[in-house]
Amino acid sequence: MRIQVHDFSGHPFQAELSRELAARGHNVDHVYSTQYGSGKGLLERTAADPEQLGFSPLTTKRPFQKYSAAGRIRFERAYAATWLEHTEQTAPDCVVACNVPLFALAAFKRAAARRKQPWLLWHQDLFSNAISEELGRRLPAPAALVGRAAVRRIEAGVVIGARQVVAIGEEFRQAYREWGLTTDHVTVIPNWAPIDEITPRARDNEWAGLHLPAGEELRLLYAGTLGRKHNPLLLAALLREALAAGLPARLIVASEGEGIDMLREDLAREPELPVTLLPFQAAADLPDMLGSADVLVTILEPEASRFSIPSKVLSSLAAGRPVLGLMPEDNPAAADILAAAGFVGPPTDFGVAAAVGWLRRLHADPAAARAAGMQGRKLAESRFGIGPIADRFETVLRKVVPGPSALSRVRPAHAAAGFRVFPGKAS
Repeated sequence: MRIQVHDFSGHPFQAELSRELAARGHNVDHVYSTQYGSGKGLLERTAADPEQLGFSPLTTKRPFQKYSAAGRIRFERAYAATWLEHTEQTAPDCVVACNVPLFALAAFKRAAARRKQPWLLWHQDLFSNAISEELGRRLPAPAALVGRAAVRRIEAGVVIGARQVVAIGEEFRQAYREWGLTTDHVTVIPNWAPIDEITPRARDNEWAGLHLPAGEELRLLYAGTLGRKHNPLLLAALLREALAAGLPARLIVASEGEGIDMLREDLAREPELPVTLLPFQAAADLPDMLGSADVLVTILEPEASRFSIPSKVLSSLAAGRPVLGLMPEDNPAAADILAAAGFVGPPTDFGVAAAVGWLRRLHADPAAARAAGMQGRKLAESRFGIGPIADRFETVLRKVVPGPSALSRVRPAHAAAGFRVFPGKAS
């Protein structure tokens, strides 16, 4: 089967799925946006990759304006046009759409219906929830209510328009039913982390030597996006409380955008604080970066809880380090953290204080810290094997494109008739 796996964000585990599908003989074009800032996976071919795998970065002439409503819509329209052009030129049997912004996704859905292009929605987040919250902040209540209903209809239409849906949790299926949708075409496949790529590393590794001071500091690392679903000031509060409790803590944050700018501004009031702020790191450096930490931190605001499952938690488990989460306890990732002997507390001052108490106990008992890391890694190994995960995706893909073509093993991407991998085109 010729498959386009389109992960707008360019994250690591989606790239791992593309590699596995290509290794099974499918012709895979892995598409992603060059303009979205986030921690990226390995998005280029390596010597070990099968010939059936290609990578297609897409770029538009419109800038990505994350927090400008009008600018964001203009970008999404331009991105949809670029994506549609690429899809028409490469002619995949099936498109897998993952993390694509809502308005670009809706434009693709309409075009796919006209062109009879089979496609699968890999639903990672309910975009209409986040957009509705933003409308509530910006508009009077009556206008916000109308806007919420409109974006909910758009997202429901996307769910209906896909031949199959892979949702990352049962909460999505429940939401679809609350919207009045049938769910016969929905399969739940939880997210994972690439455990062959993210492996436990020595604390004092090459990456640590380049970026961190040597010594016995308690390294608290946050790596990933800091968006509207996160309060970056919680990280500063955690550091200050840990230092006040007598812990030799250092905060390390690898991120980009408005969130880290807000954090930098707050921390600048106390320049003596032990802080290391970095941009997103290369995919090849991710295991060493995670391994350099004593504790891996994640944060999530309450309104994002049910439908936003931080993939950074899954990477943290794979890295074999204790995990601290300031997040609602009903988030599915919270259960994973607790199963790995980590800490979960609310994203509040109370939660920060309780987290510091846990850090003190962990710092006083290195054996317990090592055991927690090993427990997380064991949990990751038991759940994140790419073989069984790809089996489930193949089953869904065969429902999207039934018949002999779904099972066929094709020639390499560069040799398949009508299927070419482009380096990304401006629109």
